[in-house]
Amino acid sequence: MKVLALGGPGAMGTVAVQTAVNLPGVEEIVIADRDLAAAERLAHRLASASMPVRARKVDVTDDTELREALSSSDLVLNTVGPYYRFGLTVLRAAIETQTHYLDICDDWEPTLQMLDLDTAARDAGVCAVIGMGASPGISNLLAATAAAELDSVLDVYTAWPVDVPGAGDSDKNDAQLLDPDNRPSAAAVHWMQQISGTISAVQAGQLTQQRPLRPVTLALPGGRHGTAYTVGHPEPVTLQRTLEPAGEAVNLMVINPWTVAYLDTLRRDIDRGRLTNEAAAGQFAKPNALRIIRAVPTALRSKAPGTLPPFFAAVSGTRQGSEHMVLAHLSQSVPNDDPVRGLLGDMARVTGIPLAMGMSQVVDGTARLPGVHPPEAVIDPKRFFDDLDRQLGRITTTPIFLVERESIR
Repeated sequence: MKVLALGGPGAMGTVAVQTAVNLPGVEEIVIADRDLAAAERLAHRLASASMPVRARKVDVTDDTELREALSSSDLVLNTVGPYYRFGLTVLRAAIETQTHYLDICDDWEPTLQMLDLDTAARDAGVCAVIGMGASPGISNLLAATAAAELDSVLDVYTAWPVDVPGAGDSDKNDAQLLDPDNRPSAAAVHWMQQISGTISAVQAGQLTQQRPLRPVTLALPGGRHGTAYTVGHPEPVTLQRTLEPAGEAVNLMVINPWTVAYLDTLRRDIDRGRLTNEAAAGQFAKPNALRIIRAVPTALRSKAPGTLPPFFAAVSGTRQGSEHMVLAHLSQSVPNDDPVRGLLGDMARVTGIPLAMGMSQVVDGTARLPGVHPPEAVIDPKRFFDDLDRQLGRITTTPIFLVERESIR
């Protein structure tokens, strides 16, 4: 397949492209971006690849450029954000040009809009997999793995780490809040949007609008317990359709009380119109002393993450007539030099590598089902984690993820 990597020179796109050049079935990769020089630099670094890698100027706001690039490709990896601005535009163009599609969309609003294009994609014979990164992506596949052990599903919790052990190098995480020009990164601006206003979550089996940063206290298998906080993400939107929980489904941040308290201060100022998302992202990267003081009361009454795993999916439900909780989480009990330890601390790798791993299942036909799908609907979880294990070059016998079960009494 000929692959078009939209936004390919970006942090996550670069990792996806570097991974994709080693995958079978990929005949050519075109690195496309409005910054042609950046695309050319990445293409030059990959000049020794076993397939042609070339650069092309494509501005996704230019309909002609976008469609011409898509028309000459079999599959597009779309890493151009924010997805609330560009996701729907690129997916519509891909469907009309009959180009298979994958992205790393982590906005719940465009996720709903893109899912509405399912019929159009099926009619065009296009397979579109949306949210194939870490969260969403890995989180969805962990949830599907856990739910497969149950006869019916009640509650679904997916969670990712912010600043707790297992979240990786804090200096690297801080650097990801700012772009090379020392401005708030697109990821940081997106984060501010998803901790403000209202978010979509599942309650009593139905999608509802809720306030973000709500504390959720969990007791998980293995004696793990603690509190995490809700954030806007696509997982509840898609898992409500695929796993059909009768109770609630939310996406959570595993985060320390002081950090969530400062985020809550930013949330209040965004909602009151005192801060834009961009300004709030800057205030998070470089905290304001006055807002830190304002956050103190919230921090003192906020609960800690306790012993919750840093990255997990927990699903409750029934199995053979009794209630169970199933926990699937990335392994923590690994040697210090195990690549999985550093994966969560590198936003580009933990997002870009899964995108390429998901793409490989579309390229070889395993997941090439026409329509618009979340990862858990078409990606084979076992193969995905086996491929991820190999891609990371792990040499330990410790599994890359663990599944634990507990009866609920």
